[in-house]
Amino acid sequence: MPSTPFLDDAGTDPEVRRVVGVAFEMTRIALSLAERPAVTNEIIAKRIIELAKAGERNPDILCEGVLKEFRERRL
Repeated sequence: MPSTPFLDDAGTDPEVRRVVGVAFEMTRIALSLAERPAVTNEIIAKRIIELAKAGERNPDILCEGVLKEFRERRL
């Protein structure tokens, strides 16, 4: 599932949108989310966007931040 439906919240900077998209796909792959409900994808996208808005621009770190939260909360 592409992250495009969620990218409106990422702002208009093309680089931020690219980084958020890459981190989103990395996270989905790491969590094996091909068959998960859309709401799970939305949670992931929103969290990545929050981290990006806080200034993080490294997709690896964005992905790891979300993975860490999933492990801690077992979402």
